[in-house]
Amino acid sequence: MDTIKINRRNAEMIAHRGLSGLETENSIPAFIAAANRSYYGVETDVHVTKDGRFVIIHDDTTERVAFDSIQIEESSYDLVRKIILKDMCPAAQSEQNTENIPVCGQTPDRQDLIVPNLAEYINICKKYGKKCILELKNQFDPDDIRRLTDEILSLNYLTGTVFISFSLENLKVLRQLLPKQELYYLTGEYNETVHSDLTQYRLHLDIYYRTLTKEIIDQLHSEGILVNCWTCDNKEDAERLTEWGVDFITSNILE
Repeated sequence: MDTIKINRRNAEMIAHRGLSGLETENSIPAFIAAANRSYYGVETDVHVTKDGRFVIIHDDTTERVAFDSIQIEESSYDLVRKIILKDMCPAAQSEQNTENIPVCGQTPDRQDLIVPNLAEYINICKKYGKKCILELKNQFDPDDIRRLTDEILSLNYLTGTVFISFSLENLKVLRQLLPKQELYYLTGEYNETVHSDLTQYRLHLDIYYRTLTKEIIDQLHSEGILVNCWTCDNKEDAERLTEWGVDFITSNILE
């Protein structure tokens, strides 16, 4: 199994939670799989552990993606790192699977599938020259945002990092800390309030792809605002978006 290639025209492709169509989402194998392909950027999600460390996972708990369930923000970093993720690769879910080949996700046989920390993710993107598309999950304490940006700066990859968030408060803090940083407002809808927030805080738009129209793209481009969309895995839909002139498409499997 491989990625599905599209005519992306002038759009750039972003790997959603790494190349999660082929490897377990938000895992080191998923990041490396994306980094070895033509993706512009690798999107991921960051949480803060109870003791203030930054780890990479989408949900508030490990229940969906791991063999054991814990609350990330109520657990220590050391405990989070002991969690083994399920091997969720779809390639193994085939008619060729036999009793000698464990079905992905059923047994903890992939010891490389642990919850990554922030530095591991950043360093993979840096090594392969990919943009870090980093989503701040939930609403962060301003001090945590400051520590997060300091850690990325210490890794010498702040210029290679794009921050995204559904929390406007997170983006406001980031804008104060990093006046020139590329920031995207995540949203499932588009209206005058969203547009006002984009212009007031100098944000770009990261929107659910089915909400997007050519008129929205044209309007925002006329104002110097870039448009990313999530999460499109349909080839025909994606190529229509590229015809409309979208700047970025975030996908689990399209390339």
